[in-house]
Amino acid sequence: MNTIIPAPAITTLPIIGSNQRFPVRRVFCIGRNYAEHAREMGSTVDKSTPIFFCKPADAVVSDGADVPYPQATNDLHHEVEMVVALGAGGINLTPAQSSSLIWGYGVGLDLTRRDLQAQAKAKGNPWDTAKAFDHSAPVSALRAAADVTIDGQTTLQLHVNGTRRQHTTLGEMVHNVPEIIAVLSTLFELKAGDLIFTGTPAGVAALQPGDSFHAELVGVAELVSRVV
Repeated sequence: MNTIIPAPAITTLPIIGSNQRFPVRRVFCIGRNYAEHAREMGSTVDKSTPIFFCKPADAVVSDGADVPYPQATNDLHHEVEMVVALGAGGINLTPAQSSSLIWGYGVGLDLTRRDLQAQAKAKGNPWDTAKAFDHSAPVSALRAAADVTIDGQTTLQLHVNGTRRQHTTLGEMVHNVPEIIAVLSTLFELKAGDLIFTGTPAGVAALQPGDSFHAELVGVAELVSRVV
């Protein structure tokens, strides 16, 4: 098909142990999915109404590439998260059905322009500009779900310049992965290629140009990169 401008490139992620790549369709995120993080942000968790937002697929930074410090902020924060990659989709799913959609797992950072988010919250405005900016979603290589066991004891952590900033186990999540997928499927038609950022634990803090970071879903995936 002829197009009036070049078609945009498809964002893809490497796959551990394979020369194939995973094409990214959409990026969904859940907020306030760890109670301690909600408290440090001055919020509470309402389990009955999970909070979702999106990032564009081309916000994904892959292959450990450098992350440019974004414009229009003086307060860029890291939020380390387990990332779930879907190999199938659906609508109005139950948690039991949702587990079969999972293709694999990775680890990523939900980068946030915290000053812009605070300004938007104070005015009761949407905070898309705080979350959905360019290069705001660095993600590791993915590991196939068939090759790994994920449970409540799996550790998620982030080191910045060699110092641990965030650390938790997945059992601390307010909504587990099947629950997240099920609720999302009532709001969107999920499809193969979707990524889901599953929330961040306490310890979010600022990143500066020159900082290096090491995000890890221990025993599953890791991401090493730097802010430039």
